[in-house]
Amino acid sequence: MTELLMLTAAFVFVLLGLYVLGVPVAYAIGLSAVVVMVLPIGPPFNAQVIAQRMYSGMNSFVLLAIPFFLFAGRIMNAIGMTSDIFDFAEEAVGPLPGGLGHVNVVVSMIFSGMSGAAVADAAGLGTIEYRAMTERGYEPKFAAGITAASSTIGPIIPPSIPMIVYGVMAQVSIGALFIAGIIPGILMGISLMVMVTFIAIREGFASREAYNARELLKTLLRAVPAFVAPVIIVGGIIFGVFTPTESAVVAVVYAIFLGLFYYRTLDAESLYDVVKTTFVDTAALILIIGLANLYGFLVTISGVPRYLTEGLLSVSNSALVATLLLVLVLIVFGTFMETLAIILITVPILAPTFPGLGIDPLVFGIVMMITLMIGLITPPFGVVLFVLERVTELDLLDIIRGVGPFYIPLVAVLLLIIFVPEIVLYLPERFGFA
Repeated sequence: MTELLMLTAAFVFVLLGLYVLGVPVAYAIGLSAVVVMVLPIGPPFNAQVIAQRMYSGMNSFVLLAIPFFLFAGRIMNAIGMTSDIFDFAEEAVGPLPGGLGHVNVVVSMIFSGMSGAAVADAAGLGTIEYRAMTERGYEPKFAAGITAASSTIGPIIPPSIPMIVYGVMAQVSIGALFIAGIIPGILMGISLMVMVTFIAIREGFASREAYNARELLKTLLRAVPAFVAPVIIVGGIIFGVFTPTESAVVAVVYAIFLGLFYYRTLDAESLYDVVKTTFVDTAALILIIGLANLYGFLVTISGVPRYLTEGLLSVSNSALVATLLLVLVLIVFGTFMETLAIILITVPILAPTFPGLGIDPLVFGIVMMITLMIGLITPPFGVVLFVLERVTELDLLDIIRGVGPFYIPLVAVLLLIIFVPEIVLYLPERFGFA
């Protein structure tokens, strides 16, 4: 047992140590795997195993969804779809108390159907949302806070790059994860809007006086192509028209069609830039996944998951208690590590423990996504906080103060899902995914 404890510590602390020292995630995972293999207590070093496990980790049809979703999201951003979404949201919820705060949330919910990434949301929409709110007299701290909080919805409402990676690592249906994230994502948006209303009434923030039906209809018609994208992706998966991987290809074709024939803003130069960026990001991510597969294999054959399962069961044999303990660990990780890095590092260790702990991997996938999103806006090192520091004139402390009230609705939704997992399972069961 002492050797197993030492081996578990080696797996965790060598990897974290390399990451903290600034070693890129892919190399940190690969080097930590090699270090463990050369330790006297670790699995024997075998170059053939390294090559085979890396190849098997990267050779997955499901992973094709990642470059295509990245490609589709970037094309939609490049062709100017974001401004149409923002204009419609302003007409639809602008007159509510705290008007542009609600716009901020609604835009993020719609935009999540294209980007699937919290950092992309904060960076892509952050400047637009923050400037629009401050120009209308909203307190900068409040504007930054709701911008950060609303960006966390991105990876929850499908499509979602982190969900694809989690599904591959935990061997969970990507389609089921996508469908399972819809209700939690909507609940996150509604809860944030409730908090916006409360703050707006308390602080006396201005809002538009009345709806303009003509402008609402006009902006709705202009934004219809933006709404069609997530409908195609999610609807096609729900009704079995295509798989999540195939839906990503459909999204690319749709985005290119819009850029060429509807917006007419997509030219050869911009398309080349999008393709090049997508190739670079995909290559880096797939390398990480291959090395993470090696890491997970070594963790499993070393008996670490069994050791962790026994440790958690010694605290309590309740799946609920085990989930809460894992959530606390993930929030700590989420404050100083990237979302995908955490998924790639922890899921190979945690997934084998789920059967022994009685944890549903589908429910835990959504719980993990929300937990990591909260970590992204949690000091001291929440990535989204630093993104907003770059795109606004505020210092980090002001942004943290602005985010503060929005932890309440996000944590409330997280706890609701943990204690009532049927919220996650309802749609997958309704459409035959679970």
